[in-house]
Amino acid sequence: MPAPTVARLRQVQPDALRRRALAVACLLSVWMFVVAARLIYLQTSQHRALRATALAQQQDDAKVSPQRGLIVDRQGYELARSVETESFFAVPGEVENVDETIARFAQAARANETELQARLRTAKEAKRRFIWLARRLDAEQAARVHNLSLKGIYAFSEPKRFYPNNELAAHVLGFVGLDGDGLAGVERIHNARLAGDGGKLFVSTDARRHAYESIAVEPREGQTVMLTLDSSVQHYAEQALANAIERTRARSATAIVLEPRTGEILALANAPTFDPNAAGKLSPEKRANQALQNIYEPGSTFKIVAFSAAMEEGLASPDEKINCQMGSITVAGRLVHDHHPFGTLTLTEALAKSSNVAAIKLGLRVGDARMYDYITRFGFGARTGIDLPGETGGILRAVKNWQPSSIGSIAIGQEIGVTPLQMAAAFGAIANDGVRVSPHLVREIRGTDGTVVDQASPQSRRVVSADTARKLRGMLESVTLNGTAKLAQLDGYTAAGKTGTAQKIDPQTHAYSSTKFVASFVGFAPVENPSIVIIVVVDEPGGAYHGGDVAAPVFREIAENVLPYLNVMPDTQINSSTAASDLTASNETHSGDAQREGRAADSTGGVVTEEGVAQISVQDRGNGVVYAEAGASALLMPDLRGRSVRDAARVCAQLGLQLEARGEGRVVRQLPRAGAGIEAGQVVRIEFGRSD
Repeated sequence: MPAPTVARLRQVQPDALRRRALAVACLLSVWMFVVAARLIYLQTSQHRALRATALAQQQDDAKVSPQRGLIVDRQGYELARSVETESFFAVPGEVENVDETIARFAQAARANETELQARLRTAKEAKRRFIWLARRLDAEQAARVHNLSLKGIYAFSEPKRFYPNNELAAHVLGFVGLDGDGLAGVERIHNARLAGDGGKLFVSTDARRHAYESIAVEPREGQTVMLTLDSSVQHYAEQALANAIERTRARSATAIVLEPRTGEILALANAPTFDPNAAGKLSPEKRANQALQNIYEPGSTFKIVAFSAAMEEGLASPDEKINCQMGSITVAGRLVHDHHPFGTLTLTEALAKSSNVAAIKLGLRVGDARMYDYITRFGFGARTGIDLPGETGGILRAVKNWQPSSIGSIAIGQEIGVTPLQMAAAFGAIANDGVRVSPHLVREIRGTDGTVVDQASPQSRRVVSADTARKLRGMLESVTLNGTAKLAQLDGYTAAGKTGTAQKIDPQTHAYSSTKFVASFVGFAPVENPSIVIIVVVDEPGGAYHGGDVAAPVFREIAENVLPYLNVMPDTQINSSTAASDLTASNETHSGDAQREGRAADSTGGVVTEEGVAQISVQDRGNGVVYAEAGASALLMPDLRGRSVRDAARVCAQLGLQLEARGEGRVVRQLPRAGAGIEAGQVVRIEFGRSD
């Protein structure tokens, strides 16, 4: 009996072991399956979330400003560009002594020590891995920081916006903020094109908060914006405004130079101006663009609407006589006076003398509805669409809101608010044979490879017929010849325009002020084929306040610089005394040089050569252009050495010469030489330089 029992036990034991092993294997398989399923789940469904969590624990990142695109003028000269600077950041976990480190850094970087210490302590307590300490330091400051070799402080190359011409065209260009985003002007309106795509700086740290790697995702640089501005024309306008502010002690002044056929703005200037390299230090009021935001009553410059509307509708003609009623008229119970009692005048004379009575009578002929239509045709009451932020549409009430006397007020530029840009565009329509082209500042956009990706396509519309525009141009010329703008007459060029003198509203009494005025002049030249339209608005001048006394001379200063620069040929007689004085002054200035070259200056304004005296006379060749001639047979080249660019360009324009200039400063060499025979239209090469 014992033997069978042992056998049975031996048979049972292996079966139990197998079952146990199988159970363990099953448990292990289930456990491994669960783990594998969990891993698969984490690696697939939760991969992104876990990776982001890990990176958040290991990395900090900061936005890196891209290289902003260039802003250039119509000639390709840089007005705004980005320069490489260095920015410094700290890894808080590596900074052992906050007070000492920040004290040394702040002194080298000229930063606020107290503020930086507080920020760095807060970052350490929050266990942050990255904090900016200073952005876009110049080379000198960056070198001082590098020399300190501060533990936990690192550098990164970053672009900074730079305006090489400082104040030039500041209100057009605008400026950028600390992060490189445009905050005003072209920088803001075209920020997306200029900015490009931003990059990022990643800083990785280990478990002890020590940085072991930094990775930069490089940004993509922005596109280039080419403006319609001309740097030289802009300079002439800004200089003229600065002179006007000093001369008149005015609160502010604005000037715009517009090309009427294309709508391109060659200059847009405000005074006072500012330096966009330090724009953050100024209040928003001082950075405001008055050319777009200054709403003022235009006064008599607005009379072109009533005059052009009446002529376009066949209700008046330039030679028609109108009774100005000795300077007074009553409209719906409101008495309006002229600045001088006029009797019967032609419409041309009435515009030249700026008669309110005549303008009101024409407005009454046109009527409320048609007058409103012509006002909107000229672009008043709506934004021009200029490529700048902050433009206002002015003030123009709907006809249903006009008072019975409103037609009389609006005809003379009251009860309406305009901006200088709107008024310049309106006169541009008269200069362009009745077609108004929308003013614009951006000519084209270029990609990083230089290809043109976008071009300006300004809208145009007919305001009045070409016949009406030409008639009005002739009438406006009489304003400069015989009317209120004699100080706007140009030397060598015909000019036309209209003065304006408007009372400002007193904010205390809400009535017209007796001491605060806006003086303005809008004009164009030459009259028959206008190349430029210029508006000058002077706000609250001291002393003289009439547009003809205050704004017209500024127009002349700008125009007499710009027209020769643009190679516009003179179309009228040159003031012979001015031309002779220019030539005589030039010869007297360099009489010693002339004698050394076998010539001498003659008191008659001629040039003494080795052959004798060549008398300079003034003759009209039948085309309205006067030339200085030697014995009425050949032009003589004046001695321009020592003259400024402006003077040399003016003399060459007066003599009908084509100027090719090189360099800047004053004339050091010229070809042909002084006293040589020349012909009208000949090219004159002049080299400018600066004396030591």
